[in-house]
Amino acid sequence: MSDNWFATCPKGVESLLAVELSSLGASAVRETIAGVYFNGPRAVAYRACLWSRLANRILWPLGSVAAADSEQLYASLREIDWPGLFEPDSSIAVDFIGANDELRNTQFGAQRCKDAIVDSFVHACGRRPAVDRSRADVRINVRLAKDTARVSIDLAGGSLHQRGYRRSTGAAPLKENLAAAILIRADWPSIAASGGALIDPMCGSATLLIEGAMMAADIAPGLGRPRYGFEKLRMHERVQWQALLSEAAGRAERGRASELPEIRGYDVDSRVIRRAVENIARADLQHAVRVAARPLADFVKPTHKPLDSGLIVTNAPYGERLGERAALPALYRQLGERMAAEFSGWRAAVFTSELALGKAIGLRSHKRYTLYNGAIETQLLLFDLANNTLKDKPGTGANPQEFSAGAQMFANRLRKNRKRLTPWLRREGVECYRLYDADMPEYSVAVDIYGGHVHVAEYQAPSSVSEEAARRRLGEIAEALPSALDVAPERVVYKQRQRQRGSAQYDRQDARGELLTVNEGPARLLVNLHDYLDTGLFLDHRPLRRRIAAECCGRDFLNLFCYTGSATVQAALGGARSTTSVDTSKTYLDWLQKNLSVNGEGQGPHRLLRADCTAWLADCQERFDIVLLDPPSFSNSKSREQSFDVQRDHAALVIAAMRVVRADGTLYFSNNRRGFQLDAALADSYAVTDISAETIDPDFARNPRIHQCWRLQHRD
Repeated sequence: MSDNWFATCPKGVESLLAVELSSLGASAVRETIAGVYFNGPRAVAYRACLWSRLANRILWPLGSVAAADSEQLYASLREIDWPGLFEPDSSIAVDFIGANDELRNTQFGAQRCKDAIVDSFVHACGRRPAVDRSRADVRINVRLAKDTARVSIDLAGGSLHQRGYRRSTGAAPLKENLAAAILIRADWPSIAASGGALIDPMCGSATLLIEGAMMAADIAPGLGRPRYGFEKLRMHERVQWQALLSEAAGRAERGRASELPEIRGYDVDSRVIRRAVENIARADLQHAVRVAARPLADFVKPTHKPLDSGLIVTNAPYGERLGERAALPALYRQLGERMAAEFSGWRAAVFTSELALGKAIGLRSHKRYTLYNGAIETQLLLFDLANNTLKDKPGTGANPQEFSAGAQMFANRLRKNRKRLTPWLRREGVECYRLYDADMPEYSVAVDIYGGHVHVAEYQAPSSVSEEAARRRLGEIAEALPSALDVAPERVVYKQRQRQRGSAQYDRQDARGELLTVNEGPARLLVNLHDYLDTGLFLDHRPLRRRIAAECCGRDFLNLFCYTGSATVQAALGGARSTTSVDTSKTYLDWLQKNLSVNGEGQGPHRLLRADCTAWLADCQERFDIVLLDPPSFSNSKSREQSFDVQRDHAALVIAAMRVVRADGTLYFSNNRRGFQLDAALADSYAVTDISAETIDPDFARNPRIHQCWRLQHRD
């Protein structure tokens, strides 16, 4: 086996990797882009596989071969003595990278390499290795540049960032070796040696904390890997490898038994914390790393024992969605405020996708490094929190800085709207309402208040507005909104909203499953601000729900297309003799059951039926006093044989609904379809009254077309 090796790594980590390899006994260390060449005996290569915290792969170069086209590549690889390297009963995989004028497809390139290797075995041994792309015994790395291919064997048999402890991650996962690079850049090994603490206020799946604990406990990052590719090579020195493993296992045992620094993490998402706990346990570090669900606003120094120094480190959110990105400056500012208030004398390392976000922290960084998280260029900012004064927040401080002109204009409109609505809100006791609905065209969002939370839904920008301009305007909204409404940034939820057909408006946006309890009159209703474009409560139908509650005492109520059943809850609290709610969605019927339960109506005379409303009406033999019919504008649900269009199909649906309305009963028919026209023929059969204006409260007065509503009754 040669004594020449090559270690790959993330861009920006090369110099750290070179130092690390030298400490492991490597010689002739030479950096290149995204990698380091080094020399040393076989033990050095083994040690690099086991102990490198920074490398992606340790490659054994077999040489460079001619590869102008696929035939030349095949012929060149046939000349390598593959049977001399490993047994034919080993499985193989080829990682092919690069392209030239003749070899443009990496899958085809990998296929030709595989053909050459397999044919070599068939010719020499009469047997061939199997191909296993996911769990190969031997991985061959082929990197094509112009007309030459560099051929190597991946000694570890896969990326070294996979330590084995992480199966569950949160959003924007950070690879383990990049996490290690962040900690080394932030000088965590020295801080840990002096007894300093490590805290991550937005820890996600706890990768930074686990890597920090492994460093402090002297645990080899590769100790948890179940197997290595070199174990299947003919030149493998088993005794030497076992000696290195035994040494690493002993060091880890002693490290885990030692007194380790305080290592803690927090995250606002309790589901992510549960994943972090699983990862920590898998790394056998539950005695050293503790995590808890806690919002950034509550980030303080632990008080159970003196912690005079330490490192705050975090992979701050990137904001993959447009609305998330808009909220980030306020979040970063809050991080700066917590660090300045609680952690004087500590150090901090913030890993972020954009330098502008780092500046939003409001503290002076003394060092900055450019790193790459996959293909994303990122910034690592280092802070000394001793005597690091927080810059004035825009619009506050001794020398107030004004918002940007756009943000100031938006803030003024929010304050004006709230002032106008306040007398009505107090008089009616309204807690959930629309504060702003694209009042200014350049700020095309809907801002809804849900108790102490704010829900911002961005309308899709017209094609004439670039994504950059839309992002800038949403950034101005995020800049202005917390201050204008005096609300903490983490209580603001941003969503990008588009005009969609069918069930797309109900597609899951997130998976938090967090239900917030809000009040509407006597009712307590559950809303979900994160997971769907709609929250589970249509605010514009508040007056209609109020009307239904007033009319339902002692009567039977039917809610068709019931959604989450807020009208059913109001009818139940209004004294309805019975309620029947019909919808095709199990999710929404379960939601309705929870809504009933939190109002003490879980065991009452309330039926929840999962069915297509049209089909159910055709078979229904019951009669009801009050019926609410609020169908979607369009549906192509799998439960229907054909699509539903409210303009095309409403007349037949209304007639079917009126068939189950008692002689003295009432049908309320509502929909949100813009430009909808009620079929005039319905007025020939029923008493039809347009009550749209009566079902619009002051918070939707600017947009009276938000819905249309009619009351239909049988003629005497």
